[in-house]
Amino acid sequence: MKLIKEILGRILALWAALVFVGTMLVFLIPFILYSYTHPDPTRNIRFLQMARVWMSSFRTLIGCWLTIRGREHFKKGQQYIVVCNHNSLMDIPVSSPAIPHGNKTIAKMEMARIPLFGMIYRSGSVLVDRKNEKSRKDSFRKMIQALNMGLHMCIYPEGTRNKSELPIKAFHDGAFRLALDTGHAIIPGVIFNTKKVLPANKPFYFMPHRLAIHFLPPIAPEPGESTESLKNRVHALMLEYYVANDRP
Repeated sequence: MKLIKEILGRILALWAALVFVGTMLVFLIPFILYSYTHPDPTRNIRFLQMARVWMSSFRTLIGCWLTIRGREHFKKGQQYIVVCNHNSLMDIPVSSPAIPHGNKTIAKMEMARIPLFGMIYRSGSVLVDRKNEKSRKDSFRKMIQALNMGLHMCIYPEGTRNKSELPIKAFHDGAFRLALDTGHAIIPGVIFNTKKVLPANKPFYFMPHRLAIHFLPPIAPEPGESTESLKNRVHALMLEYYVANDRP
């Protein structure tokens, strides 16, 4: 039975890859046309709207229906720093369409080099080379710009996909320093089941599964609070919620 599941997972991975490329090409045509006729920032907002439709369509076609809870925590006219746990490459097609209104994601520079996909990736992300100090500082400035444009910033504070046995790994400082520097509240987004769909430790494997993201109430930085304190508060809350609500 296990062998059959492994073989099926590889066949379904091929199907998911074909659907991804096919829906991406359909999405790229109106995006390129719009890009040539509309300047920023209008182009950027429209891109994000179209990308949400693309990611939702892709996710549905591969059999990964999504349950969203807690969108009422996003108050109209306010921008938030959304922090999500990171288990899989499927996390972005979950978080980006689920977050109300436009949002950008902090993302690795390497992915922007992929032909065609890189064009979309660059437009919807704040890119960072984590090994380059100048790139990290520049990405921080661009995240502030995104918030000032009226967009939410989505950050995965674990940094990389969680390949450990821990429910949620330790967090890096960036998202919490951004909250303290800008005064924007943090909304935790707890993602479930993406590890079952695209396991980080299994190459070219895909298994459809119902996905979920639960947004928790906003966490505002307290006066005089340190980055470490805010980071630990958010991590403890997300870890407790994940453990209490994760289902086998």
